Amino acid sequence: MVEIRTLHTTHELQLVQKLEKTIWGMEPIPIHQTITAVKNGGLMLGAFIGDEPVGVSYSFPGYTNGKSYLCSHLLGVHPDCQHKGIGRKLKEEQKEAALKLGYTMMTWTYDPLESKNAYLNLSKLGGICSTYVENCYGDMDDSLNAGLPTDRFKLEWWIDRQFIIPKCEKQFKISWESVQEGMPKLADVDSALSGIGDCDSVYVPVPSFFQELKQKDKLLVIDWRMKTRKIFQTLFAKGFVAVALEREQTGPVHYYKLVKQELMGVEKHEN
Repeated sequence: MVEIRTLHTTHELQLVQKLEKTIWGMEPIPIHQTITAVKNGGLMLGAFIGDEPVGVSYSFPGYTNGKSYLCSHLLGVHPDCQHKGIGRKLKEEQKEAALKLGYTMMTWTYDPLESKNAYLNLSKLGGICSTYVENCYGDMDDSLNAGLPTDRFKLEWWIDRQFIIPKCEKQFKISWESVQEGMPKLADVDSALSGIGDCDSVYVPVPSFFQELKQKDKLLVIDWRMKTRKIFQTLFAKGFVAVALEREQTGPVHYYKLVKQELMGVEKHEN
């Protein structure tokens, strides 16, 4: 049984510091920072099996243009306990706690090439994204980010409402090609973008298993980063918003679904 707990004390926060090191291979967030945040509108949640922490979620208040929101800074699950729904349980508990604190929107970043995170954030939780941040955290040398620009999607999760994804008649799917060992590669980006025209929905491929692809061919992964950067930045500038990650049953890619922002009935949150 997995139990989700809201952590308040210095001792409780120390329990998850070792877990942070295990998940990300970096030094954990200092206690003096996290204890200050949780006493001033922030949240630290731990997922426990017995007395052992196996997951962690940390967030703090954000504020811009006269509006407050909850900034979710990190979410991680012990490698031995992944793919068991713990991450989603942490997010759902975070949502309920945030609503009780008076928040209506949460935001966080994630790597758009990590399809597993995209599926949770968009398709499972119902978040949306129309903001792309180049090299958001600068160069990082941890196991997940080393050797790549830390480009990120800035997700918006409106926890007080649920969006209905509209049906779109004019759709366009960006193509890819298979290269050595069946690995996927995007074709010419300019040609792909020129074919969008007046479509109100666009499907953008990303690797199904990004970290495995990174181990096989780092140059190919950099090619994915640079080409998808241009694609997403262009689509967001044209008024599209990412609303789902549709997984293929077989094959080396999954697809983001993007639709025109006005069809979603939501304005972009500037932050």
